[in-house]
Amino acid sequence: MSDRPDTPLLDRIASPADLKALSIQDLRQLADELRAETISAVSETGGHLGAGLGVVELTVALHHVFDTPRDRIIWDVGHQVYPHKILTGRRDRIRTLRQKGGLSGFTKRSESPYDPFGAGHSSTSISAALGFTMARELGGTPDPALGDAIAVIGDGSMTAGMAFEALNNAGDLNKRMFVILNDNNMSIAPPVGALSTYLSRLYEAEPFQELKAAAKGAVSLLPPPFQEGARRAKEMLKGMTVGGTMFEELGFSYIGPLDGHDMEHLVGVLRQVHDRATGPVLLHVITKKGKGYAPAENADDRGHATAKFDVLTGKQHKTPSNAPSYTNVFGRTLTDLATQDDKVCAITAAMPDGTGVGMMAERYPSRTFDVGIAEQHAVTFAAGLAAGGMKPFCALYSTFLQRGYDQVVHDVAIQRLPVRFMIDRAGLVGQDGATHAGSFDLAYLGNLPGFVIMAPADEAELIHMVATAHAIDDAPSAVRYPRGEGVGVDMPETPRVLEIGKGRIIEEGRRVAILSLGTRLEEARKASEKLAQRGITPTLADARFMKPLDEDMILGLARDHEVLITVEEGAVGGFGSHVAQLLAEHGVFDTGLKFRSMVLPDTFIDHASPSEMREVAKLTASDIETKVLEALDVAALGAKRA
Repeated sequence: MSDRPDTPLLDRIASPADLKALSIQDLRQLADELRAETISAVSETGGHLGAGLGVVELTVALHHVFDTPRDRIIWDVGHQVYPHKILTGRRDRIRTLRQKGGLSGFTKRSESPYDPFGAGHSSTSISAALGFTMARELGGTPDPALGDAIAVIGDGSMTAGMAFEALNNAGDLNKRMFVILNDNNMSIAPPVGALSTYLSRLYEAEPFQELKAAAKGAVSLLPPPFQEGARRAKEMLKGMTVGGTMFEELGFSYIGPLDGHDMEHLVGVLRQVHDRATGPVLLHVITKKGKGYAPAENADDRGHATAKFDVLTGKQHKTPSNAPSYTNVFGRTLTDLATQDDKVCAITAAMPDGTGVGMMAERYPSRTFDVGIAEQHAVTFAAGLAAGGMKPFCALYSTFLQRGYDQVVHDVAIQRLPVRFMIDRAGLVGQDGATHAGSFDLAYLGNLPGFVIMAPADEAELIHMVATAHAIDDAPSAVRYPRGEGVGVDMPETPRVLEIGKGRIIEEGRRVAILSLGTRLEEARKASEKLAQRGITPTLADARFMKPLDEDMILGLARDHEVLITVEEGAVGGFGSHVAQLLAEHGVFDTGLKFRSMVLPDTFIDHASPSEMREVAKLTASDIETKVLEALDVAALGAKRA
């Protein structure tokens, strides 16, 4: 297309091998063209922009110095990888990013040998890199032989406990591997915690760090008898100046901070460590998220995630909606509750805006806690707040809460602490694909004794359920709701506390009952309308609660109808399984009831639009209609009418 950037040097790059002979001046030009191509591609597809722009020079330098794919680069988090994908033979498909059948927005092993490890979540890269390193030492892949492992980890990802567990293990094993700390002072939201402050101090001490890096090289060149004395002198100087670095105490050789946009400096240091390293090395690289594109640099989130946009202005092309998003509805309701009750507090894990908690943070910062990318800590921290008499709302994405599951079991459920889990992005989330889909929360929470689990059918119901969770003081509770806008219903002026474990009948019918949990109720309504045109008038019910179940309502539906169908946007083992267990315990199946449960299929669904993913999952109105007709045996029905 004529409006695409001019990229004469990038046009000649078919694989990273083509970077080897380029000069520093050529590498700089390549980085400029790569940045322009990344901006152009994301403007057409939408996606994660800022993170990739910040690592353009680093991506070029790594592929220039290291021998990929024999050397494994593991990106953490994977949304940094658009420039990497362009350089590794996928440029011709880069404008299919996050679309059905197109490139993943993250690293994906099945997509390319240059993606050695999938990374849709954070803080996994050092563990994976250490695994590759020890596989190399043990002869795991002889042909082609494994090379070096390089973990590129963002400063936000470094806040998770798993990263420190891996650093500790790697330092102890003391094998050659590389960790590149991509310090852009900005993950999705501004970084939080003591680590961010610590990294800032290292940055401020840059002149000394350059001296220290030079000293390291000099020590290795001394005759052996003098090396130990030089090392002791260096350690004394280091202790007098900055008291040592945390990373060196863990067993890593620390180098930095380095300017992540200075190609000559980057390439020079990478070559040195590539040629001379014998043990684990950590390179501290300073980058700027959104680098080189003013609209991204100036955005609050540095252009973290965008819709399609105009390259010249940066203006995003978003479809307007009259309905508020579920996230905003939760954020406003939580803030209102915090105004009325000074025991209300909120916890999130590096996603204040993504979960709506940012609204409360603006009003009540002392009662709002962003703990960084540390879901395990977030859950137990919330449990401690609850045990201490506060009313904590722990707001996490469904897929991220999985990482704190052990804490949910031991620290919350067993102790029956009233932590209120607000589970955003439940169900299929679209272009981020399987790694971000909230498929499993109903199943993994539903088997925990004493939990109260709710799922709103629309945004008005969400308001009532947040208020209901606030009122529950003797048990843990969870409210799960999807990504995106609501249905567009009228909003209540005052939240209402729902009766625990009670659903509602939406429409009375006969023969068939459709029992929905969550926002699939709207599709069930559409299916009911389609069935009415065939002379079939189903009863339509909204469960509201997965746990405890409304046993009276469900058993009544089973007694009064030939067919009972449950619908949910969750995996096997969730709502439908609990309903089936109830029916079995009461011997309902012996009466001849035809029971069907519509759930997500037993497979990971690749990235696509949410509507396309639901078509794959067979959870649309047409699919519900078909399920009803199959259960009724429409051929026999037609014969009776004839």
